[in-house]
Amino acid sequence: MNHFSSPSPRHYHQRFSFRGLAVAAVIGVCGMVGSVAVQAQATAGHIFGKAPAGDTVRAKSTTNGMQRHVEVDAKGRYMLSALPVGVYTVTLEENGKPVVKHPNVGVIVNRGIKVDFDCTQGQCGQLADNH
Repeated sequence: MNHFSSPSPRHYHQRFSFRGLAVAAVIGVCGMVGSVAVQAQATAGHIFGKAPAGDTVRAKSTTNGMQRHVEVDAKGRYMLSALPVGVYTVTLEENGKPVVKHPNVGVIVNRGIKVDFDCTQGQCGQLADNH
């Protein structure tokens, strides 16, 4: 008598179906996660520009108060990405203190809005006082 018998065709078919179902479920979940990421990108924009190197640029939503900040790089560039669509106040900060503000900056879906701070480091507050 042979103790090693192959599974019946019905048993093999059920195992194959469950495995296929599991693979399909994983693919479906991955597809849903990917579509959420695409939808998040489709409702955001970014603010970029020039400012004194080492300073901080902060964008604060006038709608919901959400804010993000970034340090200006050594070449005097910055970018605040993945900002939800809306209206922002963009502020240049030197040593943690706001010195120049650009109010009512509109962020549009999948677009970049350029906001430059045309001053040199340490002089931005004086420039704002003169306007």
